[in-house]
Amino acid sequence: MAFDWKEVFTVSMVLFAVIDIMGSIPIIVDLRTKLGHIQSEKASIVAMVIMIAFLFVGEEILKLIGIDANSFAVAGSFVLFFLALEMILGIRLYKDENPSTASIVPIAFPLIAGAGTMTTILSLRAEYEKINIITAIVINVIVVYAVLKSSAKIEKFLGVNGLGVIRKVFGVVLLAIAVKLFAANVKQLFL
Repeated sequence: MAFDWKEVFTVSMVLFAVIDIMGSIPIIVDLRTKLGHIQSEKASIVAMVIMIAFLFVGEEILKLIGIDANSFAVAGSFVLFFLALEMILGIRLYKDENPSTASIVPIAFPLIAGAGTMTTILSLRAEYEKINIITAIVINVIVVYAVLKSSAKIEKFLGVNGLGVIRKVFGVVLLAIAVKLFAANVKQLFL
């Protein structure tokens, strides 16, 4: 197990793009308007626990159903690819029901630690050290917490166009990562 800041940075950027907390600000602001208060601390801690737990037991679950990490990583690259397309093109491929409660559902799960994040964590596990992934998860949860706490200010500062630009930039980054993840793991399937 080797701690590597370069890996931490790469994994942090991947998770930041997948979690897309900046793109979720309109949803968070809407929830805050409807419900009055969002428990930022609770949502952040629960999301972190879910992500770290999935990092360790996710592969065991895969083994139980007979899927290897490379196959999951290739499948994950497709999920990332479609998430990136959503971000870049501004379309919705994944339809989600309208949330009615805040904090753990829908903020911690599925907004922060959703299907895309879980798939990404397992896909990253095939390529990066666990310690670097855990560090990246903690960094992202700190960012998520800060965004949850100051979502109204961020929305006012960036405006709708600013949020759109950030979302598209991270979409392109995510698209490149999806291609890299696919290329790195697809050849292992045929060996």
